[in-house]
Amino acid sequence: MTAAAQRAAAPTSHALQKADLAVADAVGALMELWGFRRQLGRIWAVLFLSDRPLAAPDLCDRLQISTGLLSMSLAELRRWGVVRTVEVPGDRKEHFEAETNVWKLVARVLREREKRAVEQALAAFERALAEVRAALADVDPAVKAQARFKARRLEVLSDLARAALTVLKLLVDSSRADVGPIKALSEALARRD
Repeated sequence: MTAAAQRAAAPTSHALQKADLAVADAVGALMELWGFRRQLGRIWAVLFLSDRPLAAPDLCDRLQISTGLLSMSLAELRRWGVVRTVEVPGDRKEHFEAETNVWKLVARVLREREKRAVEQALAAFERALAEVRAALADVDPAVKAQARFKARRLEVLSDLARAALTVLKLLVDSSRADVGPIKALSEALARRD
């Protein structure tokens, strides 16, 4: 039996299709919260829930999306390592399957995107802190007072960014986080003000 015949013979159920789409929409909404396009989460979820690799026409049919949108989305999903192309014997179409190690996906995003964003914020805080500290030399007492106040606030933001980097490192390196240091830092920062 050819792969196309196997696809045609695969049992379908309205309830299962409805469940797949509900999960796809939920994952899509979560992906949007993380700053990704909703369709990326929807496509990944349908592939994740599929018991076999799917071809582009199958994905378009299931998700009711255009081939252009699917093609763009699959290219992005492959760049992130979330979806891979697989061969299906007897079928010349390109087939796709989802990465099923969800932690691996989350860790990659944390490592490549969130970490970079926090590092950039920390660098901005530290540049601003250097400028504010320079203002401490001002002869005007009001400017000095404002500079001291802003310096304390910027130190809090810098400490928070460093703590976020530590948490991200813990999550990525060990897939768990000890919230004790986070609580201690939070309490220390609260006492500063």
